[in-house]
Amino acid sequence: MSSIILEARDICYRYPRGMDAIRGISFHIRRKEKIALVGPNGAGKSTLLTMFNGMIRPDSGLMLFDNQPIRYDTASLRVLRRRVGFVLQNPDRQIIAPTVYQDVAFGPTNLGYREDEVREAVTRALRHVGLEGFDRRPPHQLSGGEKKRVAIAGVLAMDPDVLVLDEPTSGLDPSGSEDIMELLDELNHEGKTIIISTHDVELAYPWADRAILMLGGKILQEDVPEIAFGNPESVRMAHLSVPTLLELHMELQNRGFLHSGRKPRTVLDMMHCIETLFEKSGAHEQHGTITVCNVDRDTNESLLEWISLHQRISIGAMGTRAKQRAETVGIPLDFTYGVIDKCILKALLGEDSLILTTESMVRRVYQRVEAYGQESGIRIPVHQLDPVPGATGKKTGSPP
Repeated sequence: MSSIILEARDICYRYPRGMDAIRGISFHIRRKEKIALVGPNGAGKSTLLTMFNGMIRPDSGLMLFDNQPIRYDTASLRVLRRRVGFVLQNPDRQIIAPTVYQDVAFGPTNLGYREDEVREAVTRALRHVGLEGFDRRPPHQLSGGEKKRVAIAGVLAMDPDVLVLDEPTSGLDPSGSEDIMELLDELNHEGKTIIISTHDVELAYPWADRAILMLGGKILQEDVPEIAFGNPESVRMAHLSVPTLLELHMELQNRGFLHSGRKPRTVLDMMHCIETLFEKSGAHEQHGTITVCNVDRDTNESLLEWISLHQRISIGAMGTRAKQRAETVGIPLDFTYGVIDKCILKALLGEDSLILTTESMVRRVYQRVEAYGQESGIRIPVHQLDPVPGATGKKTGSPP
């Protein structure tokens, strides 16, 4: 099976009024990638996204899905749109039913699911986006972030391979934006290919596997974010700014403080550069530990008992269900975004921390800490919360 799931070959598109929106674009997207289309308003991002599931047909060139040219007859588009889910920038344009349940059920019902299959798909999708119990709520009573989650749930109910989102954080406050991006991370770790459009370089830089910079219907730059955003000339041409961490790293290099090498994608990466610069990486002989609690398995009682025995500890939550668990049982959170890296930073200060997360993201904690250890040479112990009251947790050297 090829790793390429979407491909564009020299595609062009002109709107009926005569404006060229897409001008000779070619690229490919691999399975399970996180892709950010980045550019100013009018760059062609939204137009390009709509070609991924056949809403717009190129005037020339070829769009392929799963190595097959996209066909635009009704039956073929029906299959394509089940596999490539699209979330509009404005959820009010996508939510059409009088209740949350009916809206999320719309897709599976049109696909011919049985009533019990529809119910199961809706329940699973709402649980995934953290909206359990919202079935009978009218959409107009929801917040902007909740409406965005309903729109995503409506797509997830059809279990697509690819999730395409046009400006997923548009209209949301910083906390709501962080929640949506974390949800997309979770879906990606479960095997979904995620494609977003955005003009927010600070959002795209640490999140994406690859960034595609667009301007005037063309691709200016396409590469991993540290390279795509690392060319100030291309970034300026795209009417964007260099991400803050990358700009700081460049300035330190220009002043001779840092040699060329791996560019920082996160605050943790930047701190490692700075600590290496001042030769303080080994300042703490005893590093703290990170304990992982799988909220899909561990009970409230075992969690609260463990926390009561570890009073001086920082706590973070990854994923909607983990944050909901913390709120339900009254656990104050120190971190709600960038949780793993923030807990690593605590460990480097010799402090312990606890991460509440969901089943699908447990492995991600181990992988990230292990990757940091390989890069830095610093090994941080990771424990799994032991449900036995009074236990300190058991160390595990690899993901369970």
